[in-house]
Amino acid sequence: MGRVRTRRRARHANGPHSGRVGLPGRGADARQSRRPLHGQPDQRPPEPRLFAPRVDLPAGVSYRAAQIAVTGYGEGGLVAFYAAAIEQRIESTLVSGYFRSRQRVAEEPLYRNVWALLHEFGDAEIASLIAPRKLTIEHRRGPDLVDRQTTTPAQANGIPLDGIHGRLDTPKWQEVAAEFKRLEELVPDSLQKRRLVNGTNAGPTALDGFCDDLGIPLRVPDRSKPLADARHSFDPHERQRRQVKDLEQHIQSLVNDSHVARERFSKLDATSVDTFVAGTRPLRDYAWRELFGKFDDPLLLANPRSRKIYERPKWTGYEVVLDVLPDLFAWGVLLVPNDLKPGEKRAVVVCQHGRNGLPKDVIEGDQRGYHDFAARLADEGFIVFAPHNPYRGEDRYRRLSRKANGVKASLFSFILAQHEQILNWLETLPYVDAKRIAFYGLSYGGETAVRVPPLLERYRLSICSADFNDWTRKVASTHSPYSFMFTIEWEMPYFDMGDTFSYAELVNLMVPRPFMVERGHADGVAPDEWVAHEYAKVRRSYDRLGLGDRTEMEVFNGGHTINGKGTFEFLRRHLKDER
Repeated sequence: MGRVRTRRRARHANGPHSGRVGLPGRGADARQSRRPLHGQPDQRPPEPRLFAPRVDLPAGVSYRAAQIAVTGYGEGGLVAFYAAAIEQRIESTLVSGYFRSRQRVAEEPLYRNVWALLHEFGDAEIASLIAPRKLTIEHRRGPDLVDRQTTTPAQANGIPLDGIHGRLDTPKWQEVAAEFKRLEELVPDSLQKRRLVNGTNAGPTALDGFCDDLGIPLRVPDRSKPLADARHSFDPHERQRRQVKDLEQHIQSLVNDSHVARERFSKLDATSVDTFVAGTRPLRDYAWRELFGKFDDPLLLANPRSRKIYERPKWTGYEVVLDVLPDLFAWGVLLVPNDLKPGEKRAVVVCQHGRNGLPKDVIEGDQRGYHDFAARLADEGFIVFAPHNPYRGEDRYRRLSRKANGVKASLFSFILAQHEQILNWLETLPYVDAKRIAFYGLSYGGETAVRVPPLLERYRLSICSADFNDWTRKVASTHSPYSFMFTIEWEMPYFDMGDTFSYAELVNLMVPRPFMVERGHADGVAPDEWVAHEYAKVRRSYDRLGLGDRTEMEVFNGGHTINGKGTFEFLRRHLKDER
């Protein structure tokens, strides 16, 4: 915990590195004591005092007159550091056991995962926000701990899981010194009084400098007398439980009301199809850049490589590899009908597998959930491409996504780049009608169906199977057993998605292109009520624009699976050659 020091006398002071916040009433929990935080004017000269941030000072004393400082160790150092960067009334700061290079922040505990942090800030940049106010950085051994999800199973889909989401350890002095030197490059010494102290060495301590900055003597406590807690009937564990519960309830209230924020954010003019579509353009750009993350690097030449891997009576299959970006490639399986005539161009259906799947799963073996739907479409005469999406290997892909979060990217940053290149390549094939390329995905592939085609407008239509739902509740609810809060899929949250886009808002970006939902009553991804409620918003948008024939939802008795009836008819109807 961090704490605040002012030049007022402390009624109940703890050691500067204890990280405890003293409040009037012997530091008791304010909720328990109900004692007022106001006092009578103190006629004596100002001396150091501990108090909680933003608490009213005694009458006659203003924040302007009180010198406010903050210090913290470990996680308290984190709080002190960021508080000082944001709150300009904090005039002096001591950060102990926290400051370091953040290039490996993805290996730290999961709660430190901040979207786009490294895109703009390392610790040196955060420290620069404190200037010209005083800053003391102390290198000393920090907390050592492992952030582990205790409810994680030992394995999933045959892949071992350890439940570890990050660790805290102590950086080497050289790492801390190098980061502090970067601060010197950002803010000249003349603009800020600052110091870096190696707390593992003998000599002047960080507290000496910190107190000197405040103009107060350092009072060393009598260590022969252990501190005694004068509070009676106080349980710190119960207070922590109550505080965490308060935070949870606050977040759940935001989740429950998030539809209001989304409606305000993505309100579109439904006067006509043209005005509606015009309004989606900035939203599409926002979703790609701010929600999922967009790589601005130009795509490489596709440089396609292929080999024949299937020979069937009605079609031939080829494994294809495409270059996308340096160190990133796309691959999949292309199924080409054998009865193509010279000069003929046909529609393409991109068939996307789900979590831990492979392209072959949608083609052969009657795999659970897929039932060879890609091969069945090829049997009907469609050209089919079954790409590989990188959500495979359980925590391995989740850690990839987390690494990307720090530089303003996500798993879908890679997937979107891959699909953009796939479309580029498909359009070069002489037998492909570039205006009739559809997307059909199951499970995580269904999740892809409401993220990729809405942003890549060259997809003519999209079908979401076994995934469509109220995404905000699916990700963040602590009241529903359907929520990802109770699963191993900790990569699912996207920063600020609840206030901007759920599935209905993403599907709005498809308009006027056709969109369909395939839903089994027994699908455990979400209850029917969530799915129906969210799809009703989609239906309303299409109906209001006179496009009701371009969307539908098929509901069937079944589970998390391709049904392949209404969806196949939807593809036939909307991909027919109208030339």
